Amino acid sequence: MPLNQLPALLLAILAAAYTPGPANLYAMSCSIQHGIRHSMTMWFGLLCGFITGALITAAIAHAAGIAFAAYIPYVKYVAVAYILYLAWKTYRAGLPDSENTRPTFLSGFIVQLTNAKILLFDLSCYSLFVLPYSNRFIDLLPVAAWLFLAGPGANLVWLLAGHALKPLLTSHLKAVSTVMALALVACSVYLFVAH
Repeated sequence: MPLNQLPALLLAILAAAYTPGPANLYAMSCSIQHGIRHSMTMWFGLLCGFITGALITAAIAHAAGIAFAAYIPYVKYVAVAYILYLAWKTYRAGLPDSENTRPTFLSGFIVQLTNAKILLFDLSCYSLFVLPYSNRFIDLLPVAAWLFLAGPGANLVWLLAGHALKPLLTSHLKAVSTVMALALVACSVYLFVAH
């Protein structure tokens, strides 16, 4: 990748990473409901899922170039189903008699690995900023590193924001859970319709 394209890559990464998406909303919801300590376990799952997804998409981009597009729609359906499941869990967490289980490493890992927003964005970055200039796998890794710094970093910011806003939001837990669940539903609808 030519260095003069680095500002465009960084701007795109920051814009995509810090906007609401399944992983960011899930991180915030978990920290509001369970606090930082329990949510950090889930965040480590997000981190590992992100690294796994970024490396898988880099390998796919390297091996198949642009020809991988035929398989992306199938990932979308799995991601939409899982996001709807998260929306249901988030909504139920705000109800008085709901079963409210702690977030786990595995839940964070699955959220990130089925996060179509990030997987598609990673593939787009590789195909836009690397593949036109090189077909070497090693040249994909610096872009993967920038993606890694932005994605899990944004998840952590959303998690910490949820914790900081917890005193304000817990008095309205049902409303907050409903809004967060609706935001996740909106993400899933967008992913289903737009891609």
